[in-house]
Amino acid sequence: QAQFVESGGGLVQPGGSLRLSCAASLRLFSTYAMGWYRQAPGKQRELVASINSDGTNYADSVKGRFTISRDNAKNTVYLQMNSLNPSDTAMYYCNSVSRVTTGRANWGQGTQVTVSS
Repeated sequence: QAQFVESGGGLVQPGGSLRLSCAASLRLFSTYAMGWYRQAPGKQRELVASINSDGTNYADSVKGRFTISRDNAKNTVYLQMNSLNPSDTAMYYCNSVSRVTTGRANWGQGTQVTVSS
């Protein structure tokens, strides 16, 4: 069963930066499109960035501020977050996009990002 361990979250002031990491135990990791998701209190989980062999995609709310990347040799996905603002406060998770889309996703514990002065 696939497992994901997210890390790198924390408390940061508006305008600050964080880099999230996700270690994936996923067979044939390099063949999967991977995504970073976030869920704020009282809101649904949303996809903020994804990466596959064709490139990357971003939600409009993070475009130009967040950068997703991956290291297939380490089975790891990263999310560089710059110019953070309070609306970015959420629990952040990574997962396989196809598993989420088909309802087969199991989620890690996530990493909390809090943007506050």
